[in-house]
Amino acid sequence: QVQLVEFGGGSVQSGGSLRLSCAASGLTFNTYAMHWFQQAPGKEREFVAGISRNADTIRYADSVKGRFTISRDNAKNTVYLQMNSLKPEDTAVYYCAANKIGVVRTTSYIDYWGQGTQVTVPS
Repeated sequence: QVQLVEFGGGSVQSGGSLRLSCAASGLTFNTYAMHWFQQAPGKEREFVAGISRNADTIRYADSVKGRFTISRDNAKNTVYLQMNSLKPEDTAVYYCAANKIGVVRTTSYIDYWGQGTQVTVPS
């Protein structure tokens, strides 16, 4: 049974930082591309960042480029999202996601999802 479990969400002041972690189990982690998506209230789930299975391809949404960093540790079956210079518009539930085909910017090609972790940046 595949499980993706996110950690590290919370409330932080504007300009602050948070580090999200996603621990994977039940899959061969180093054969999956890993992603972070966000979903704000009343909005669709949107791509934030993706990293290929060996980290040679990394992509970001324009809205987070230069502020967020995705990384992975295949020995620990974990993917991270370092979020700096947080803004109120970053407030959302953040989901970890995995797929076999590689980094994608759409939810359509995701094989597995985590349960999500809330990030709140009060205005």
